[in-house]
Amino acid sequence: MRLNVTALSLTAAFIWGGAILLVASLNLLWPAYGLAFLETTASIYPGYNPGSGLGSVIIGTLYAMLDGAIGGALFAWVYNLLTPQDLSRRS
Repeated sequence: MRLNVTALSLTAAFIWGGAILLVASLNLLWPAYGLAFLETTASIYPGYNPGSGLGSVIIGTLYAMLDGAIGGALFAWVYNLLTPQDLSRRS
């Protein structure tokens, strides 16, 4: 079975972007929530500063969506590269 590269790329983008959006939004309400996770994320994504407002949440979410899309596409591409062709289609 082969993976659809576009579908996995979009799925990973929405999941990772959604995770950052959720944690960063909750961090604005409760400043201690997810702070270590968001500080680690800030060390990877330039321009993202946890707890500094809605603009930073949007920047972090966009970076995460781009990161997730690239990671999902690479995963699907490598998986398809290493998966043998489906032998059941041979006649």
